[in-house]
Amino acid sequence: MGKKQWPLYVMITVFVVYWVFMAITPTDRMQWLMENILLVSVILVLLFTYKKFPLSQLSYLFIFIFLCFHTYGAHYTYQGTPFDVWLKGAFHTHRSYYDRVVHLLFGLLWAYPVREWLTRAGGMRGFWSYAMPVAVVFGISAFFEIIEMGAAYVAGQVGQEYVGMQGDVFDSEKDMGLGLIGALISMILLGWNRKHGETKLAR
Repeated sequence: MGKKQWPLYVMITVFVVYWVFMAITPTDRMQWLMENILLVSVILVLLFTYKKFPLSQLSYLFIFIFLCFHTYGAHYTYQGTPFDVWLKGAFHTHRSYYDRVVHLLFGLLWAYPVREWLTRAGGMRGFWSYAMPVAVVFGISAFFEIIEMGAAYVAGQVGQEYVGMQGDVFDSEKDMGLGLIGALISMILLGWNRKHGETKLAR
């Protein structure tokens, strides 16, 4: 990494310190381990593909933000974050909603890196360069919901707590829907911004 990559150095350093801090005495060590399988897998993919295909600083920033939210949820468990404690006390809600927030953020923050990969590595252009990232993010959301269901079946009670359905039989569908909505918002905003910028330049 050259001098221009110093923001990435900063993000890596901050995240490592943050992750180590959040790894100390998590609420449920078993759930923490299960949540971090995903995190470690993502980091390994980014490391092994960096030399051949480095992403932009903005993509890494979006990924960094998402991983921080995920690490926070892994430390407290997605059903027991301080955010949910406050929400239940202030609005008398029965369900924990932090997991919903993270599913929405997954779509919002991962659609851009996925689009960057599709346009640079796959040469995708035009309408499909905005539509395909939405489809890919939605597909990944569905894939992980299937993985979670498998974990719940194999791990029993611990797996069910990991999935965090909280009595909602449509929990998986709602999670996937939020990921889809987040990706749509991301690509619509990006498309509008690029069109608006091009229009201003043409004036």
